[in-house]
Amino acid sequence: MALWGGRFTQGPDQRFKDYNDSLKFDYRLALEDIEGSIAWADAIYSAGVLTEQENKDLKKALEELYDEVSENLDEIAKCDDEDIHSYVERRLIEKVGNLGKKLHTGRSRNDQVAVDLKLWCMKACDHVLSSIDKLQKQLLKVADENQGSIFPGYTHLQRAQPVTFTHWILAYIQMFERDYLRLMNAKELLSTCPLGSAALAGTAYNIDRDALAQALGFKCATRNSLDGVSDRDHVMELLSCASISMVHLSRLAEDLIIYNSGEAKFVELSDKVTSGSSLMPQKKNPDALELIRGKCGRVVGALTGMLVTTKALPLAYDKDLQEDKERLFDAIDTWIDSLDMAALVFEGIKLNQKNAIDAAKGGYSNATELADYLVSKNVPFREAHSIVGRIVLYAISKDKALEDLSVAEFKEYSDVISDDVYPCLQLENILAKRDIIGGVAPAQSAQEIKRMKEYLENR
Repeated sequence: MALWGGRFTQGPDQRFKDYNDSLKFDYRLALEDIEGSIAWADAIYSAGVLTEQENKDLKKALEELYDEVSENLDEIAKCDDEDIHSYVERRLIEKVGNLGKKLHTGRSRNDQVAVDLKLWCMKACDHVLSSIDKLQKQLLKVADENQGSIFPGYTHLQRAQPVTFTHWILAYIQMFERDYLRLMNAKELLSTCPLGSAALAGTAYNIDRDALAQALGFKCATRNSLDGVSDRDHVMELLSCASISMVHLSRLAEDLIIYNSGEAKFVELSDKVTSGSSLMPQKKNPDALELIRGKCGRVVGALTGMLVTTKALPLAYDKDLQEDKERLFDAIDTWIDSLDMAALVFEGIKLNQKNAIDAAKGGYSNATELADYLVSKNVPFREAHSIVGRIVLYAISKDKALEDLSVAEFKEYSDVISDDVYPCLQLENILAKRDIIGGVAPAQSAQEIKRMKEYLENR
């Protein structure tokens, strides 16, 4: 069924119909289309278009259709209707006859699809927020279980200074917290209802648009009909939120792929999220993490595609905007799946503390502490930095760790070094020294874990 045709003397070529029809993907808006239609029935009843009985009959049929559609949403995609709006209208007419043709009074597919998509986006936000929350709680659980576990810290993928496994996890919890807040803001911004904007100029019927908006769960009505039907900022913003979050997930995946490698062996991944090789029986591949990393490009690509699609569109509605849904649906599905997969990875992860400590001790990651020690002896930092550089070069030539050098060897480079240098070079003391907000000290991590637990429980 098409919602147009009176002006045409011929039907569309089948090739154009296949190219034009959107039911194969916008069927996912079926429930939202029915919700919007129920609210619209009330609105045009209040405007005097429908009698009380007509409104009741339409809403009863729409509620029946809602229940039917809910049971098997995917079946709709197999129908021959042009789009989800024509599907719903056809099914409504089957139930109530010509009365079903009155529902579209004062409404356009332009504002109809805009409100459907916004309703879908608000629900999608809730699903994603739930998945972010689940991941944060799983990360926090693992961080709590591994408090004080020494871990190598890196810059430029070179060993830098010692941290803890907990501190590393807490860094990602902060990233996902920003993702959560960013998405909350996006949900707030999209909470304006375009229904009543009609095709582009606003409906000619006396509709209380703010009441209509609130009936559908929006904050208020959109304030301009041209913008109401053509705005897809919410799509781009959700895709932006998804892209940034997927970048965080990709970085997390990359770290773990490195830490799980045979060269590092800092962590071991569960069999539940790894797979083997068809040729090499010894292999245990981090496929879940590699897929997360790979799917990041897919989501970022969706954002790029949407930005390019809308970059030069004239007001108001153009059929180009039909390209918003497939990208959005796929990106949100991918984002949720990736968040859930990351949580699953951390359900069975194991820390190899010995290898992590050995790595943290290697690479002269306590060199900065030696420089700070010299500063405490009134050596200017820039001079101390140079002295320690030469000491490290000497230690490398002797294949020794800094803490294994004798006082006599140290004194070859600075007379102020004495026996009190050795406690400063111990990893536990290096960590404990950084007892400031955001620092790596186990005491700070314990406080942050407590704070995040309380926050997540009460969010």
